[in-house]
Amino acid sequence: MKNNNNHPNKDKDNKDGKKSNRSEASIKSSPSRSTADKGLQAGGTLEELRVKYNENISGNLSSHSSGSRSGILSARSSIYVDLGQFLDFDDLLPMIGEFGLFQKLLFLFMIPFTFIAAFVYLGQIFMTLAPHNFYCLVPELSVVTDEAERKELSIPREEDGSFSHCLMYDANYTAIHFAFNRSIFLNSTWPTIPCKNGYVFDTVEMPFRTATMEFGWVCDSQYYATIAQMIFFLGSILGGLGYGRFADLCGRLSALVSSCFLALIGSLFTSITTNFAGFAATRLLVGASYDTCFTMIYILVLEYVGPKYRTFVANMSLAIFYAPFTMLMPWLALGFSYWRVFSAMCAIPICLSLLSFWLLPESARWLVSVGQIDNAVDLLKRVARRNNKSVPPVVFEHFKFSCQQFYKEELQGRSFTICSIFKKGRMARYMVLMILIWMAISLVYDGHVRAASVLDSHNVFVFFTIACATELPGNILVILTLDRFGRRWCAFVFTFLSGIFSLVAACMSKPKHMLGAALAGRFFANICYNIGLQWAAEVLPTVVRAQGVSFIHTMGYVSMLMSPPVVFLSQVSSSLMLIILGVLGLLGGILALFLPETLNHDLPQTLSDGAEFGREQRIWHGPCCGPGSKRVKRPQRLWHQGSSLRTISRDEFRSTKMHRVARIAPRKTHISSQDTLDTEKTIQTYTFEHAKN
Repeated sequence: MKNNNNHPNKDKDNKDGKKSNRSEASIKSSPSRSTADKGLQAGGTLEELRVKYNENISGNLSSHSSGSRSGILSARSSIYVDLGQFLDFDDLLPMIGEFGLFQKLLFLFMIPFTFIAAFVYLGQIFMTLAPHNFYCLVPELSVVTDEAERKELSIPREEDGSFSHCLMYDANYTAIHFAFNRSIFLNSTWPTIPCKNGYVFDTVEMPFRTATMEFGWVCDSQYYATIAQMIFFLGSILGGLGYGRFADLCGRLSALVSSCFLALIGSLFTSITTNFAGFAATRLLVGASYDTCFTMIYILVLEYVGPKYRTFVANMSLAIFYAPFTMLMPWLALGFSYWRVFSAMCAIPICLSLLSFWLLPESARWLVSVGQIDNAVDLLKRVARRNNKSVPPVVFEHFKFSCQQFYKEELQGRSFTICSIFKKGRMARYMVLMILIWMAISLVYDGHVRAASVLDSHNVFVFFTIACATELPGNILVILTLDRFGRRWCAFVFTFLSGIFSLVAACMSKPKHMLGAALAGRFFANICYNIGLQWAAEVLPTVVRAQGVSFIHTMGYVSMLMSPPVVFLSQVSSSLMLIILGVLGLLGGILALFLPETLNHDLPQTLSDGAEFGREQRIWHGPCCGPGSKRVKRPQRLWHQGSSLRTISRDEFRSTKMHRVARIAPRKTHISSQDTLDTEKTIQTYTFEHAKN
């Protein structure tokens, strides 16, 4: 790597015609250590420390030989480089605690938000459940206590002998009402008409009164429930796009609380709607809060957790919090027995989320990105105290200096957009593949979730609970396999198996066999959905990761728009619905093989990294055996330590000041003085070793 012309000592160094090389020796020097300790005790900013060290070394030039002078000049350059190495969030986390008491409390704070996510996502499914046993209401025959007689007098039969759901006889029911012997009016040749006065529903089969039953969204109006669910996902698309921008401008905590408030208002107004237009409008509001009401706390917790704990925390939060609430949701609906009460009562716990402004911390990374570096440092100090970690003040000064010099300028000067991903051929191919895979996985997952409400109409609450119970072992299986066999093969195997079992279920003639195979398809759909959440964020480079993942998730919501119509096909044939889900599962699994493996690989940081990422991998590349089983590290030319928001390519730097500091290439020279060797090594390591001691 060529030296940067902006380095202040470059002209002098070029006159000497000498280059320096960092020593690999680990020898301690008492005079140098003493100098370092004095500098640490003095405190101050990193720039002040740098000046002090340069002055101390310059004062000793006269007492050294010419050989030593060259070595000390090399040491001066090393000081500048080492103090210029930026302390990243991922570098600081091990010092303040990667999964201490602070992170564990944050983990527990996810509980109410997982309930909100489960209610927002699944609540509408129960509000719009359509019963299978119903017939036309004839008010004139309400005096007839025998239901079988009422049906014989007013409802025609279908070809299979069952009573019609949507037709009634066009007869003089007033005469039948006052007739002494009603049996003489039995006549199957009477003309038929659609239901005029509503419907009578089987309350034994469906003890929960739904909006579908109240508004009569059956027969010719049965598509209203499907449209309402599609409007919900339309709101999710709008909310995902809007809240992504809102979170960058106002903070993660503001986005979290405001989205939960939107869910609260939408749910309360849902409970008082009187027609389809009002119901659809309120579900649009609730849909806009979907994803953000949980994703923000999900991201917030992961930002404070060390890298080695993130896979565990990400999946265990879904396994032990989200999965039980999804299993509880049908029984809450059944317990409240009325969709309006269900919507209002489940919205009340959302009020607790408004307390998050006082109970939850803001994202320290976001605080830095908007220039509130002092607040971020104070917050990280609080994390260290809560985790009972003793961190020297100079470490936080080092981190503050790094933020001032890099993060603020880097983020404010960022000019990357989603279009930047498509400027590199390999990255564009990965992006298209991830969009297609995520759309297939999202549709398969949501389709199986909704299919649980139509596959077993006689035991819908029991079967829905069993289907949601597959979330728990699915999340545990992800934890056990994802970091062992890698993302590619896990995504391929589990998505492919979901498709296989869906097709098997479609071919089953016995209902029990169909339900068993469909449950297996749902189980594997849970797993591949969780893998997709993590995989997309790892393939995209850091500088476009947030925008890219947001766009991929938005496209997933677009595909979810088609999920209610796919499930609606069960009205025609359950096999047809399962065939579509099965084919999509097979397609998504095959496409997963064309994405690169991220396990045992340093994740791409820049657009250049993204363009080269996965180039050396082949179709049979596996992280558990062969060449892929060893960690592949970046070339040593990279100067950075952490992994957050770093770039190295000259074309991708926005900060000229940071470009001077980061792009220094150490000069190589022959060091003949042992004292100078000790000085260089001590200066290189004092910042972190002193902090540890």
